[in-house]
Amino acid sequence: MPLALLALAVGAFGIGTTEFVMMGLLPDVADDLHISIPTAGHLVSAYALGVVIGAPLLAALTARMSRRTVLIALMALFVAGNALSAFAPGYDSLLAARFLSGLPHGAFFGVGAVVATAMVPPERKARSVSLMFLGLTVANVVGVPVATLMGQHLGWRATFLGVSAIGLAAIASLALLIPRDRVAAPTTGLRGELAALRSLPVWLALGTTVAGFGALFAAYSYVTPMLTDSAGFAEGSVTVLLALFGVGATAGNLLGGRLADQSMRGTLFGGLASMVAVLLLFPLLMRSEWSAALAVALLGMAAFVTGSPLQLMVMEKAAAAPSLASSANQAAFNLANAGGAWIGGLALAAGFGVTSPAVAGAALAVLGLGVASVAHLVDRRREVASASVGRVVAAHVPEQSGALQH
Repeated sequence: MPLALLALAVGAFGIGTTEFVMMGLLPDVADDLHISIPTAGHLVSAYALGVVIGAPLLAALTARMSRRTVLIALMALFVAGNALSAFAPGYDSLLAARFLSGLPHGAFFGVGAVVATAMVPPERKARSVSLMFLGLTVANVVGVPVATLMGQHLGWRATFLGVSAIGLAAIASLALLIPRDRVAAPTTGLRGELAALRSLPVWLALGTTVAGFGALFAAYSYVTPMLTDSAGFAEGSVTVLLALFGVGATAGNLLGGRLADQSMRGTLFGGLASMVAVLLLFPLLMRSEWSAALAVALLGMAAFVTGSPLQLMVMEKAAAAPSLASSANQAAFNLANAGGAWIGGLALAAGFGVTSPAVAGAALAVLGLGVASVAHLVDRRREVASASVGRVVAAHVPEQSGALQH
């Protein structure tokens, strides 16, 4: 695999760290800015909103630019957003800075996935995407715990300065390792990129991402009360258990990349089916500490097996606009984050029990399987129709040739 993938992974590591670290810093930020924790929670939403808006917007606006230049510019915007977060004088300015930090997130992964697949043979495309995503999953194992500890001991502002430093390292890596001659700008332009998103298979692929990862976040958003109230863990143990989720996600990401190069559709269906099984078993597994720890790791693995095939599928369905479609998939991921958490919260509010969000997540995973099945049927029908047209054309060619000779 090209060394340039390391530069993409470093950027992904910084992005993953800043995205998830805010959850652990909410009490510190709330105390320092004299706001309530629910109000501080809007800082998480502001980042997600930035991702959803920035992913397709920035990808479309930079459609004619060199992808190497775009990646460096996006990471510079990321550094600026985190530096402004570190020096924000109050809540409103921090809210704006978090929104700014989220803007380049989706476009970086979207454009990065296109660059990664362009540097490897076709049979290694999924693995190249999984290696870029490796930075995101490792961030949950190393980056987020370390950044949280830094915030707790040195102040939350130091955390964002640290993340800014990671961003600067990513810029240097991108400038040194991403080749200039293999990331040429597309020629379709903004209108061509937008037109490519009108395809039904593209929207079905995006819908699978929303439902599939919505299943993950329906459960993961409420995994802490499950671990403490149902499994009986002390609150101080939760950080270590969440690192287990990151370990599972890292393993699932690497496994999914390797399997998807063999069978992209099969890996996707297998991952979603695994999600259904794991989430349905959650209420049972959360009855003891050892099985609850296993459940957290399995959840990360099952969810991230689907990451690479979903990203690659969206890119292939929008071949004329891979950067925009790939970035839109990241926006879909963050919609899944918000929507899944909301649906899991509804199950809790209805009084179905502390593990009920996992069952709600299983229902979303089943929905994801349904959408993926419809997408498969649409693809099969289009293949049959295309083959029929090809046979008709081939049947008329000899007649036309004979007429010309006569």
